[in-house]
Amino acid sequence: MDREVELREFVSARGAALSRAAYLLTGDHQAAEDLVQETYVVLVRRWQRSGTVDPEAYVRRILYSRFVDGWRRRRLVELPSASPPDTPGGDEADAAGDRMTLGGALAQLTPKQRAVLVLRFYEDLTETQTAAALGVSASTVKSQTRVALQRLRELVPDVVASFEGVES
Repeated sequence: MDREVELREFVSARGAALSRAAYLLTGDHQAAEDLVQETYVVLVRRWQRSGTVDPEAYVRRILYSRFVDGWRRRRLVELPSASPPDTPGGDEADAAGDRMTLGGALAQLTPKQRAVLVLRFYEDLTETQTAAALGVSASTVKSQTRVALQRLRELVPDVVASFEGVES
């Protein structure tokens, strides 16, 4: 199959998931769109050379690297969006409040800590897969997860209760 066709099919199939992950990282729809576009630019440039590399892991690595590198370059304080994405089920008022509270707490974490939490708990990747996606060691993923969850427990203990028992 032609590599260009493969690229189009991949973006079509995985674009929505990539956008959701970008939103969780940035906390802002506009910034998430920008991050996804930056990721696509890098992906298109490198696609022909990527060969037999797993495209899912490859694009995730680009996304998370662009996010962390972009934050380092700009050093901007990110604020969560006033309108977080909807989640199905449950009491909408409570769910919206929890999302806004958690979004504000996530914005206080370092970009790498936020990326680790998104990969581990939203993307449901293992420590090894997370380490590969971020280009760090598994022990770094463990320590970043532990520190990030501890920080979230301090900031929003009631909302983070759902994480309890997952990682300590």
